[in-house]
This record gives sequence, structure tokens and C-alpha cells, in this order.
Amino acid sequence: MSIVFRRLSLLLITTLLSPVVFADLIMTAPPRESVEAGTKLYAPIANYLSKALGEKVVYKHPRNWLHYQSDMRADKYDIVFDGPHFISWRIKHLGARAMVKLPGKLQFFVVSMADDKEIKKIEDVIGKRVCGIAPPNLATLSMMAKLNNPARQPVLHPVRGGFKSVNKEFKQGKCRAAIFRTAFFKKKLPQSDRDMMRIIYTSPALPNQGFSVSSRISSKKLQKIRSAMLSRDGTAASANLLKRFGGKAKGFKTAINREFKDQYLFLEGVIFGW
Repeated sequence: MSIVFRRLSLLLITTLLSPVVFADLIMTAPPRESVEAGTKLYAPIANYLSKALGEKVVYKHPRNWLHYQSDMRADKYDIVFDGPHFISWRIKHLGARAMVKLPGKLQFFVVSMADDKEIKKIEDVIGKRVCGIAPPNLATLSMMAKLNNPARQPVLHPVRGGFKSVNKEFKQGKCRAAIFRTAFFKKKLPQSDRDMMRIIYTSPALPNQGFSVSSRISSKKLQKIRSAMLSRDGTAASANLLKRFGGKAKGFKTAINREFKDQYLFLEGVIFGW
């Protein structure tokens, strides 16, 4: 037996006997918070799933929205928590599968000031400044989907800091209209603020935010992750996330792909898409 043959044989045997090393599963979510805040929300879930699956799940906080979108398009994430438009896009283009979602629906109001005699219906905001969270925020995209003629759209005044900041800048007179999530408008705004406003548009109701997994996750593993997330321990690990986004939600609900059939259209072929 030649030296070369013996070496090749030894290499083959070593390779076959070596343990298979799997890459970590990457969990992520949109960079709506700081690294510290994002880690507080998602790291406990990643740690819990690591134990439930018997393999490492790592939370990766995106550097910014540009990197989040770029890495999503490149299919670098295995487990993702985000809105129905992103879930739908990954299902459509990357073969992702919905897993669990927050209970309830996502729906949005466009409002004007009640004493504004010019802004009484959604078409009246065309060419006017509207306060809203910058796209790809779903609230703003929902309004733009209604006013989808590029030549007849409002002027978006992007606001940072969530709907609370949208309300602040709207009341300061920086915009003629504003966009709110219906739950925020009804439950977070003081009655005195609501009395000042007129609802001029209500968007169609959409599925709530949820977790989806990449096509690399087998059906068996998907079911294992879903069961873990729906369990009592999964709910406990998700406590911070449920408090942040779920209101009074006591846990997640099962999500399936057909609930997210068309929401990807919010992101495609539009000025404020991606």
C-alpha cells in the first residue's frame, strides 16, 4: 500500500468518525430597539430553544434596517420574529414557513384633526404632509397601499420613537394627518387627544407579528420549535417579548402559511417598499 493511499484512507476514516458539527441556528428580529433592548427581548427565547432543541440557537441583532433587509434577502436567518409583510415575503421568495404568531390583528387608522375642514377622507391627504413611522413599517405601508398611485400620494414626514412620537409631532402641527395602530389609538392615547382627531381611514385587518423559520428547518424540527414556543416554558421565556408587543396576550398561537398569502405586496412595486 502506497504512502499516498494510506494517507487518503486515514483521512477518510477520520472524517467518517468525526462528529458532525452543525452551524448555530440564527434568530433575529427587526432593529427596532438598541442591541441591549433587543437582547433582553430575544436572547431568553434563543436560550430556551437551545435547550428544547438540543442545538445552539443564537440571537443576532441586526446593525440597522439596511443590514436586516440585506441579510434577509440573502436568507441568512433561521428563526425570525417580525411583521406579516416580511413573513409573507419570505414565504413567497425563500420558502419560509410561518410558525407562531401573537393573538389579535394588526390594523391602522389615518387621522386628521377634527377641526381641519380640508382633510375629511383619505384622498384628502394627497400632497399633504402625514406623520408616520418610516417604511418598511406596516402602518405607513398600509396607508400607501390605499393611495398607490405614485402621482397621487401624501408627503411622508418620518417620525422616530414609535406612535407616541407620531402623536407628539402631529399635535405640534408638523403634519395634516397621522397614522396610528388602532390598538394604540384606542388604548394608549388620552381621550382628550382622541377627541381632537377625526378617523379618515381604517386599513384592512392583517395577521399579527409572529415567528417564521427558514426552508432549512425540517418539518420535524419546525413542529418541535412550535411546540416549544406554545408551551408554558416557551411562554415564560417570551415574557419580555409578549409584554412589548402582545399587550395582554398570554402566549402565542399557531400560525400557518396561508394566513400570509398576499402581504408581501406591501413591499414590492411601490415607492416606499424595499
